[in-house]
Formats: sequence, C-alpha cells, structure tokens
Amino acid sequence: MRALLCTRLKGPEHLEIVECPGPVPGPGQALVRIRLAALNFFDTLIVAGRYQVKPPLPFSPGGEGVGVVEALGEGASGVAIGDRVIVHAGHGCCAELIAIEAAKLTPVPEAVPDAQAAGLTITYGTSLHALANRAKVKPGEWLAVLGASGGVGLAAVELGRLMGARVIACASSEEKLAVARAHGAEATLVYDPATLKDELRRISGGGVDVVYDAVGGDYAEPALRALGWRGRYLVIGFAAGGIPRLPLNLILLKELDVQGVHWGAFLDREPAAYRADQRRLLDWVAEGKLTAQVHGVYALADFPEAFGLLTRRAAVGKVLLRP
Repeated sequence: MRALLCTRLKGPEHLEIVECPGPVPGPGQALVRIRLAALNFFDTLIVAGRYQVKPPLPFSPGGEGVGVVEALGEGASGVAIGDRVIVHAGHGCCAELIAIEAAKLTPVPEAVPDAQAAGLTITYGTSLHALANRAKVKPGEWLAVLGASGGVGLAAVELGRLMGARVIACASSEEKLAVARAHGAEATLVYDPATLKDELRRISGGGVDVVYDAVGGDYAEPALRALGWRGRYLVIGFAAGGIPRLPLNLILLKELDVQGVHWGAFLDREPAAYRADQRRLLDWVAEGKLTAQVHGVYALADFPEAFGLLTRRAAVGKVLLRP
C-alpha cells in the first residue's frame, strides 16, 4: 500500500510517501481502506515531536478519516465487511489501509457524503463535547469563539448556533469572518489583543457567557476579562503557539469557571457518551443542519500544500487528503 510516513520528527516538510506492506487486522480489529483522511492542527505538531502523543517511528499522520471495512480480525464486532465507517485513530489515516479496533469505527448513514464524514469526528466531536458536556451552553447565551474559521472553531460556530447560542465569531481577517457568518455567527470581530475585551463586552452588552478558545497566546487574558458573572472559559488549544497564564484573581472575582476540554480522554473514559455524540452529529449532517465545511481535498502527493494550510492557519474548514 501507499502511505505518507513520518520517519523523523522534523515537521511536515520531511514526510515521505512510501510503498509498504499492508496491515493485517488482529483480534478485535477491522481492516479499513481509507477513502479520505482529514488533517488537523495537531498533525503538524505530532510529526515534529511537539504533541503530547508520540507514536513510535515510523508512523503515518492523520487522526481521522472515512473508509470501507475490507476484513475483520477474530472477535471484531459492531461493523461488517463493506460498511462505510468513520475512523478515529489518533494517527495512521494518511495511508491506503489501516488496521484499527472495531470499537473505534462509526458506521456512516447513506445520506452523509464522504467529505463531510471524514472530518466530523475530531473537530465537531471536540466542539460538541466542549459546548454541550462541559460548558452546557443554553439558548440565548453569548458565545465567543476564538479562531472561528479553523476546523474546531467553525464547528463551534455551527454547533453554538444549533444549540441556540448567540455566537460572536473572532478571527484574523474579514475573509475568514465571512465564512463564519455564513455558518451561523450573529456577530463577527477581527480580533486584536489590545481591543478584544472591550469589543466582546460591547457586542454582548456587558459580558459574554462562554469563551471557546482554540488560540491561546495573547488573546487568552482579554477574552477571560470579557466574561460576565459566572462565565465559562473553555480551554481547547493553543494555535497561536503560546500557552497563557491566567490571573486567578479574575476567576475569583466573577466566580468564573475555566474548563479544560480533552476530547481524547473523554472518549476513552466515557465511550457510551462519545458514541451518543457521534450519532447526534451524523444525524445533524444527514438532516442538513451541519455543513462540516471542507476547505479542500488534496492528492497524497500534495501533502506539503495541505499541511501548509494548517501551519499558516489559512484553512477555512477541513483539509482532506485522498490516499
């Protein structure tokens, strides 16, 4: 099979396309032929050795994708040969074939196209877990989304709207904000750390209820300061590069909640809740309520361009590779 492999932890530019033996499914595993693999920002980190998960070399990046089950190992259950499935693997999807625990596969309804299914699990799964399970967003609440045009950010905009929140999309350009408006943002803001706090307070009429922060860096503290009484601050990630230090006195004075969102740990610890969230998302896509925005589909040979979109934070929606 063909696979995109990381053989040294020096970043996306050092990945290689190689021919290698196909995997054989072990006990409880399924062999899946990948149709589309979805890239996420963490893929740029994992191939540079800067992510908390460090697979042994060599490995293929790509934490999620969509494909068709070709074979089953002994004792595998929950899927059948020929099923079209969402694959959540953590890594390994940028290859023609993957052997993976059958329990990590989710059958895809016929009404959901491959392109929408491929990138649904991590971005929309993370954002649904953050908004529904952690912040417990209520209809009518103000939700500020930092990094609103990226994978998880755009998912948060769409899901926030579906849940009845009043969404303020924050991004680095008007072009990116236009996409957020098209996906349900009520208000938009080209953010600047110097003005972010005051602008969020102005738009929300005094303070937002929930901040969804996938950016971190210099944007974190002003976004925290923009929260109203008993607001919730969701820590999603640090796309800006810097891990911020938040002043605890602000959290005390307004009785704020700072909530970590570790979706990977959630699905391992609460698999039944994870599967329920996946079904909810797939139903929404099938009903036309979620777009699962795709930035573009790229051939495997075009992986430098695909990864470049992520490292430059230029992607608007999901970046997909076709192994």
